Amino acid sequence: MPTPPRSPRTRNPDRRPARPSRPAPRPPAPRPPAPARRRPRWVMRTVTTLSVVVLASAGIGHAVLSGLDDDIARVDPFRDMKNRPRAGHGMNILLVGTDGRDSIGKAEREKYRLGGAPCHCTDTVMIVHISEDRDRASVVSLPRDSYALTPPHTDRVSGQRHKGHPLKLNAAYAEGGPQLTVRTVEKMTRVKIDHYLEVDFASFMKTVDVVGGVEICTDQRLKDSHSGLDLAPGRHTLKGGEALQYVRARYVDGGSDLSRMRRQQHFLAALVERATSSGILLNPMRFRDVTRAVLGSVRADEGFGTGELLDLGRAMRNFSPSSSEFTTVPVVTPGHVVKGIGSTLKWDAEKSEHIFEALRRDEPLSTRPSAGEALRVPVDPKQIRVQVENGTRTPGLGRRVDAALAATGFATTKAPANAARQHHERTVVAYDPRWDRSAKSLAAALPGSELRAVKGQGPTLKVIAGADFEKVRKVRPKDPGQGEFGVVRGDEVNCG
Repeated sequence: MPTPPRSPRTRNPDRRPARPSRPAPRPPAPRPPAPARRRPRWVMRTVTTLSVVVLASAGIGHAVLSGLDDDIARVDPFRDMKNRPRAGHGMNILLVGTDGRDSIGKAEREKYRLGGAPCHCTDTVMIVHISEDRDRASVVSLPRDSYALTPPHTDRVSGQRHKGHPLKLNAAYAEGGPQLTVRTVEKMTRVKIDHYLEVDFASFMKTVDVVGGVEICTDQRLKDSHSGLDLAPGRHTLKGGEALQYVRARYVDGGSDLSRMRRQQHFLAALVERATSSGILLNPMRFRDVTRAVLGSVRADEGFGTGELLDLGRAMRNFSPSSSEFTTVPVVTPGHVVKGIGSTLKWDAEKSEHIFEALRRDEPLSTRPSAGEALRVPVDPKQIRVQVENGTRTPGLGRRVDAALAATGFATTKAPANAARQHHERTVVAYDPRWDRSAKSLAAALPGSELRAVKGQGPTLKVIAGADFEKVRKVRPKDPGQGEFGVVRGDEVNCG
């Protein structure tokens, strides 16, 4: 690398100038100096530092990642594909999680309940959209039990030629591999897939371990006898095997696969936060180690290589949890039974199209103004029963508060009453300590209200409207999947 030119030396008045070998020409009479602002020293340092960073990113980035292409197992999911959707803006990656477990040792397979033969099908299917300006990531989960119609294809096992027929989405991989999976997803969504990335159990565990674990939090116990997951309420830093149990658990509650996808979204948001806040993406050597650990056990299309990794790495340097958004394709009715297939999930055509059109246009998944105004709360207002009392002598205040809470979604009694004491200056939320999460959700809708625990009050919360009451603030549940399109940002589902 050539040595950069030195800055001109400033003259030292204590040193005697060297004698010239010949008379120097007489300089012209100096002009009066023009008034100029001296550039602050910190500006020059900042410019120099940024220049070094840019050069390092361009040079060192390719150097440390060179050769990683050889570590990626390749697959051609786009072979002979015709009549594909029109390309949009940004980049769409079909992220497929398979149940591959062949490279996991026997002890770990027993510890994390990974016994049995793999089904060679997809356990997770997601479209990851990176915006064209690389400032936003949108993740759309496609339920594995979604009712799907395949295009005509050849069965990769039997070699039999099939016409298009119905099946569950995760069965497309078993029947036609990555190519049929991509074709089926494109047919269902009309979103063109640019890259294909396949992750198995082993690569998932390596990814979590190499970033040092991922923190998740839960306000209730999560126990699933099938996956072995058993987490007490609170914060937990999960390593590879425990993280796999967390994202695979399907029997924690009655939500089954839909609840599992919500936990996967929680985990991805936490993983983004870990990667962007730990310095991994700013350290070329650590970035190389992470990518090498991950790419050693994934499969990707031929076009997904070092250049794409650098683009993603640079993009994610500007990411924060609020830069990512997550949703699950809305379904009309769970349990759509199809003869020969069983129970499936049929998509809500209108709401699903809203999501896929946003991906095609490279727009945020949710652009409704009210979504940003509503405050996230831990309990759905529909599950909170409220009795309103007027704690002032203002006529009709109780009815006004009751109506406003009902309009926001709370299950009010619609029978407001007068409080025993009618000179309350401050609005009070009285609650039984066993329903403290509901009380916090209700208090969030009443800015400035006072929480007051009353043992033995029972499940119905009481609002005593005071003279300070102004309005009811809009709230909505934290749990992704609720709301019109179920879109949440990463900062709304992480532990922060």
